[in-house]
Amino acid sequence: MLHREFPDIRAVFDPANFIQCGQDTVKAWELLSPYVEYLHIKDALPDGSVVPAGKGVGNILFLLANYRGRILTVEPHLTVFSGFEKLEAGKAGTKTEREGKYSYPSQRAAFDAAVGALLECIGALKSDI
Repeated sequence: MLHREFPDIRAVFDPANFIQCGQDTVKAWELLSPYVEYLHIKDALPDGSVVPAGKGVGNILFLLANYRGRILTVEPHLTVFSGFEKLEAGKAGTKTEREGKYSYPSQRAAFDAAVGALLECIGALKSDI
């Protein structure tokens, strides 16, 4: 492994990337955690679609509970539904079946959802303490 040969090279851990490659995030974490410099908060479903933290199979609560680094980033890559405004004709905040469960009307709404999901995960960890 590259990190064993060059231990000064640090890693960024992005759970969604492992899911999208068909890898188990817990096994990947166990292998790479000594080298992880910072953690991207991005979750995904088994089909590879990106969803808010804790809504996929990325084991986000496990990762947050075991992460000992200092840098945590929200990397939302959530779907912004183009054409939303035209379909809804001014009815902001409503959903259509074509949107999907985790589609958002704007980048700002997607970012807010990503941050809100991370805060929910942190809150769940705090309540377990």
